[in-house]
Amino acid sequence: MLEEKRIDNMKENPREEIEQLIQKGDLESLLNKAAELHGHFCSYLAYGVKAGYTAVKEIGSKNAGMEEIIAIVETNNCFSDGIQLVTGCTFGNNALIYKDVGKTAVTLTRRDGTAIRIVLDPTYEKSIEMEYPEANELWEKIVVKREEAKPQEQSRLMELFAEQAFSELKKPVDKIFRITRMKIDTPSYAPIFNSVICPLCGEKTYKPTIFNGKSVCKDCAEANYCILTGKGIQQKHTS
Repeated sequence: MLEEKRIDNMKENPREEIEQLIQKGDLESLLNKAAELHGHFCSYLAYGVKAGYTAVKEIGSKNAGMEEIIAIVETNNCFSDGIQLVTGCTFGNNALIYKDVGKTAVTLTRRDGTAIRIVLDPTYEKSIEMEYPEANELWEKIVVKREEAKPQEQSRLMELFAEQAFSELKKPVDKIFRITRMKIDTPSYAPIFNSVICPLCGEKTYKPTIFNGKSVCKDCAEANYCILTGKGIQQKHTS
């Protein structure tokens, strides 16, 4: 009976558990859930959780994934996964906007334009390299330089990352971030496009292009398109 009730509650509000954790201020449990999505613990995931929590508490709006609130992230690093988990703004529900400027920052806004921008303080960011020297050394070797690492070094890096992540959660918000409250022009709702069946491959697309007088998919037309990789948004040229 209890399990059935829990499932019924999940159907009504799939984010109920996350919302309860936000209300309780249980950042460690939120970080654990974010790591389930992200795949590992690290300080930038923790910053995303902490920034997302701070923004949601101030904006004060629940999110059913229908673009009630919008998150504008300025990086595609680990920070953004923490933001997605806590705020409920994701790529798939059209409430996550990616601004490709390479800053560890997020702006969370309601539909009336009430917004808060939170950016990782660069002075603080520099100081943590000295606070966690072993983790930083392994990060440089394994991730930055992509040098071959022993299994125990890989394991040690993940262990240090986890310790660092939970430690950073406890730091004061005003020490880690620069916070600005503002009014912004709210991004419009995502449009609904008409789809067509590509006559060449038979697949449905809502972004066709004209090729030899027909509406076909960009793959079949060998047309240029944009792609998001670890390098950011890039124009993909097919010719």
